[in-house]
Amino acid sequence: MEISAAAVKELRERTGVGFMDCKKALQESGGDIDEAITLLRTMGKAKAAKRAGRQATEGRVEAYIHMGGKIGVMVEVNCETDFVARNEDFIALATDLAMHIAAANPRFLSRDDVDQAALDAERSIYRDQAIAEGKPEQIIDKIVDGKVGRYLSEVCLLEQPFVKDTDKKVGDLVTDAITTLGENIVVSRFARFAIGDSDTTLATATPSES
Repeated sequence: MEISAAAVKELRERTGVGFMDCKKALQESGGDIDEAITLLRTMGKAKAAKRAGRQATEGRVEAYIHMGGKIGVMVEVNCETDFVARNEDFIALATDLAMHIAAANPRFLSRDDVDQAALDAERSIYRDQAIAEGKPEQIIDKIVDGKVGRYLSEVCLLEQPFVKDTDKKVGDLVTDAITTLGENIVVSRFARFAIGDSDTTLATATPSES
């Protein structure tokens, strides 16, 4: 079908993806922009997976101060080249990540970084709750898995809904940047400080991610 330049322009503005990929996604979706966005995210994840093994040794450390100095965040975001590290879209990504961390207060980078003992303890609590509520034995594991998934989406940065677009996870935000910028991008570590909170969050990616 014929795709209008206006539709391609709108999709590019909403996703930051190149002209040809946007046009192809619109053709495959029959002109449905929302479906085209879903297709582009799927394409982006495939491209990101191919780039995941490439070393990301450049990048930037972004700092963000919130609430008149009450909350401070530093986050290290890595890419492959200094050229991309100086790109406006990459800088915007790092800024968005720092602002998100300030607002959402994640405890870990990803689910791979969650302490297994802590996760087992959460799972045990959810199982005891389900039993106490009289849930049928055959569905208890499914209930527990669902609650564990919600717990991970609350405490893991890459699993959290992005504060500026809750339909998208932070991990999707990074994947979209990989698609747009054409390099592997890794969130390596972050620190969040809050006045009066002695439990400062310091999170670093597992070696396999960095």
